[in-house]
Amino acid sequence: MSLAVLSQRFACRRNRLALAMGFGLLIVVTGCADKKEDYVEKPVEELYNGAMDLMDKNEYQRAAKQFEEVERQHPYSAWATKAQLMSSYALYERNKYDEALIGLDRFIQLHPGNKDAAYAYYLKALCYYEQISDVGRDQKMTEQALKTLQEVVDRFPASPYARDARLKIDLSRDHMAGKEMSVGRYYLKNRQYLAALNRFKIVTEQFQTTSHVPEALHRMVEIYTTLGLENEAQRAAAVLGHNFPGSEWYQDSYAISVDGDHDPSKTLLQSSWTDSLDFWSDGKKKAPPPGDDPARTSGGWFNWAKFW
Repeated sequence: MSLAVLSQRFACRRNRLALAMGFGLLIVVTGCADKKEDYVEKPVEELYNGAMDLMDKNEYQRAAKQFEEVERQHPYSAWATKAQLMSSYALYERNKYDEALIGLDRFIQLHPGNKDAAYAYYLKALCYYEQISDVGRDQKMTEQALKTLQEVVDRFPASPYARDARLKIDLSRDHMAGKEMSVGRYYLKNRQYLAALNRFKIVTEQFQTTSHVPEALHRMVEIYTTLGLENEAQRAAAVLGHNFPGSEWYQDSYAISVDGDHDPSKTLLQSSWTDSLDFWSDGKKKAPPPGDDPARTSGGWFNWAKFW
């Protein structure tokens, strides 16, 4: 067989292989295209109520996407604004806090005068509040929660959300004080008295209304006594006795002044587990839906935003 014939046969086979591969690729591409959902424009009420039905079923991720579809298909509808807020609320319920915050910031920027702006600020604050960690960890989320909760109180002082924000501000501040107490006890346990003293002073000076002040004053009495600073110890004990005469911490401080017993190791374990007791006992209740009473949990539903 001549070389020319062999070359011709090889070329034919190569062409057939290329044609088969091209045809196969066309099938794959066509199949992928078939999998894409076709864009179907629907009435605004159908989209919105469908999203609400998904909320009823706790399918929050799907609900959020459908609320977004309301805005995409009907951007000039009055329900598009409500859908923006409901999408963020659905993401909040799904614990997608970062995504919810993006939507809430956008809502606030686009609709600062909307009647539900107070709720948007409130939900934004709760996105941070829900992420507060125990006192042994970083407290950046607590700081953000305090900042945004205070913004609710400052901007909307007469709203029902402001009442709940004030409660959560107190709990968050108590939590921050608990963090300082935890660090202070660590230093005290390791006999780093000045470092511990600075932490307890922060509690008595910056968190005066929290539940940790009596113990902080007592720890200061312990440290001053250990360092031989009797006058400072007496002053701290006097403040403790004047403001918290029935406190167990005053009794311990009094025992130090009478018996000279000031071994901090005897009382360090006494409070090591109470730093965030009040905060966590609040249950970190989830936010209610827009327009609902913030004193309620999110177990029920509401008539604020559904077509009838």
